[in-house]
Amino acid sequence: MEKFNNLRSIPSYLSLQNIDTDMIIPKQFLKTIKRTGLGKSLFYEMRYDENGKKNVDFILNKEPYNKSKILLAGKNFGCGSSREHAPWALSDFGIKCVISASFADIFYNNCFKNGILPIKINDKIVIEISEYSKRKEEIEISLDKQEIKYGNKVAKFELDAFKKKCLMEGLDDIALSMEKTSKIDDFEKKLQNTKPWVLNNG
Repeated sequence: MEKFNNLRSIPSYLSLQNIDTDMIIPKQFLKTIKRTGLGKSLFYEMRYDENGKKNVDFILNKEPYNKSKILLAGKNFGCGSSREHAPWALSDFGIKCVISASFADIFYNNCFKNGILPIKINDKIVIEISEYSKRKEEIEISLDKQEIKYGNKVAKFELDAFKKKCLMEGLDDIALSMEKTSKIDDFEKKLQNTKPWVLNNG
């Protein structure tokens, strides 16, 4: 997982509330277990018409928003079923940060495991920042300082210290397990000496 610290981008703004995981990545794209290739199907039913042609009015199909790394969204983003494909699709598209007044808990936690920073912040600030999206101006996010800079304003956001550490150091669940390799090895050696039948069973 890539390390996350500072991020600059023109944000894209989806004002819809209650965007669920099926809207983020519809069920017909859940057959894969790979984290790549899902970006083209992100928000599929909003980005494409019934013939598979891009909807030119959808924000992520427009320049420069089709290259946005920051997504502003309405309340309760990521609700619905607990599919990990949702953050996979966002990440594969290039979204590294989602800012909303509230998130569904499972989606929120899945973001951290996939290198995406979900920022919970007052809805008034989300709307303020959306004005910079309309003007096609970049905003800056500092994970270390836990702040969003937009124009001459700075907004602070709260974040769990462990989740922050994982993002800044690029640690997913596998990497966290690998950090404990020496302790696991020591435990197995001790077990081999004290209870060899446990390790040798079968």
